[in-house]
Amino acid sequence: MNQNIPQGNFLGHPKGLFLLFTTEMWERMSYYGMRGIFVLYLATAATAGVMGWDMAYFGIDPTAPDAENLYQTALESNALSILGTYAMLVYITPVLGGWIADNITGQRKAILIGGATMALGQFALGTPHTLIEGQETTFLWIGLFLLIVGNGFFKPNISTMVGDLYQQGDHRRDGAFTIFYMGINIGSILGYLVVGSIGEKIDYQYGFIAAGVGMLIGLALQIFLSKKYLGDIGTEAAAKKSAAEDAANNIKSRPLTQVERDRIKVILIMSFFTVVFWAGFEQAAGSMNLFAKQKTDLIFFGWEMPASWLQIVNPLFIVILAPIFASFWIRLGEKEPDSPRKFALGMFFLGLGFISMVGAALQIGEDPNIKAHVIWLVMAYVFHTMGELCLSPIGLSLVTKLAPVKFMSLLMGVWFLFAGFGNKAAAEIGKFVGEAGPLSTFGGVAIMAFIAGVLLWLLADKLVDWMHGAEGKSEGLEEKLAEELSVTATHEGTKNEK
Repeated sequence: MNQNIPQGNFLGHPKGLFLLFTTEMWERMSYYGMRGIFVLYLATAATAGVMGWDMAYFGIDPTAPDAENLYQTALESNALSILGTYAMLVYITPVLGGWIADNITGQRKAILIGGATMALGQFALGTPHTLIEGQETTFLWIGLFLLIVGNGFFKPNISTMVGDLYQQGDHRRDGAFTIFYMGINIGSILGYLVVGSIGEKIDYQYGFIAAGVGMLIGLALQIFLSKKYLGDIGTEAAAKKSAAEDAANNIKSRPLTQVERDRIKVILIMSFFTVVFWAGFEQAAGSMNLFAKQKTDLIFFGWEMPASWLQIVNPLFIVILAPIFASFWIRLGEKEPDSPRKFALGMFFLGLGFISMVGAALQIGEDPNIKAHVIWLVMAYVFHTMGELCLSPIGLSLVTKLAPVKFMSLLMGVWFLFAGFGNKAAAEIGKFVGEAGPLSTFGGVAIMAFIAGVLLWLLADKLVDWMHGAEGKSEGLEEKLAEELSVTATHEGTKNEK
């Protein structure tokens, strides 16, 4: 697959890496920017008015004493349901998009199709209501549909091209993914800052347009620079070539061994536990975002900070903490926990984050005039980031170690499928904040996370047995540190073992 790679390096890596880095940065700016304001946009009474989501739509009697509170709760529940379904489908469509790229289009065309489709989706969301009066919900569904489909083409394929820049055994590959993941986090920070500021301070629809412009910038970079810096990488459908090579070499399929079946069981069990983690973690874009907007003191020296800015804490601390975590695991030496116990630690950190949210809920009590201190949310996001570093990249790396080669893509798709279920569960849990109150809801999520962590810890020894030695130890300290950093620094599934 490494044919006609353009010569010339920058900072010790192929120049194509930095083209992919920048493309991914702008795409993530678009994705996270939209995600940061979407539930706020849907939950506003003004938006509800133009979309026909009035009290009658929810079956609320406007003369009831608590009609306004019931209406706001209904709006928020509706917003969270839409966000949860969108987030779930965003994790499912990459399975199909990856298959199409592998078998039909090649990665490069898939990225262009995905980028163009997502830009159209953002612009559909950003179409001013005055231009589409009476068709607001139609454009909402069109926009979300285009974003889901476009993400399916884009997400699984750009990281594959990063791996194709390097020959097998090239020691620079792990470092390349570490650089690439920086693009994701810089992009998400830009999204929350730029799109969040425009959306909350000017108009939400202008925010979606800004997100669309960001996607167009990434698309333009690919259109005009990919031939120069990527050569033939991503132009050929990989599965077609692989199938031809297998046929030429007379390679035939064989049944799974007992070791492979045991390893698949580990993947499925760990995938199940990720539903619990993401159901809590993804409150960030939903209930915690609404809590920040409505119940948190965001005023500093007379200026109100956009609520979506709080979500910058996660990517910022990913950048800060990833090398610290990578080094910490290595310094533990023989005491380094295995993957199931790292998962359990991730659950415990998630629980601690929601203990912080319980603190915020206790501070405001039942008084609508009291707002929580912003430090509660910052602490929650930091703990959640620590949990993510213990679970998400570790799990992705684990799938590449345990999955039989012929089922690698399928099982990675299953991994993301469970993450999608977790996102949908997050929306359903988030609704309880408006119904049962933040104290009960956040406290319940904390308890759920701690129970899951304890169960995982108790199952760890059996799961390790079923891995059959897949988690081997590297020889040298420097080699292992580089390997661990490349795994721990991986965010959102960018690592692609090839």
